[in-house]
Amino acid sequence: MYMADASVWKALSDENRRKIIELLLERDFCVRALSHRLGISEAAVSQHIKVLKQAGLIEGEKRGYY
Repeated sequence: MYMADASVWKALSDENRRKIIELLLERDFCVRALSHRLGISEAAVSQHIKVLKQAGLIEGEKRGYY
């Protein structure tokens, strides 16, 4: 059985981060699109994504400008 470490639980403790994961499970979104869908700033989305990446829950990919 896999036991998640504290960083995973911390990452999942925030509602916006859970929503980001839900949206990314549907399809790929850039930071701007996530920002519009969640009603928060792009900077806030970037910070949430940083936490999710550090916890190993998501991976990022740069496509051109995005």
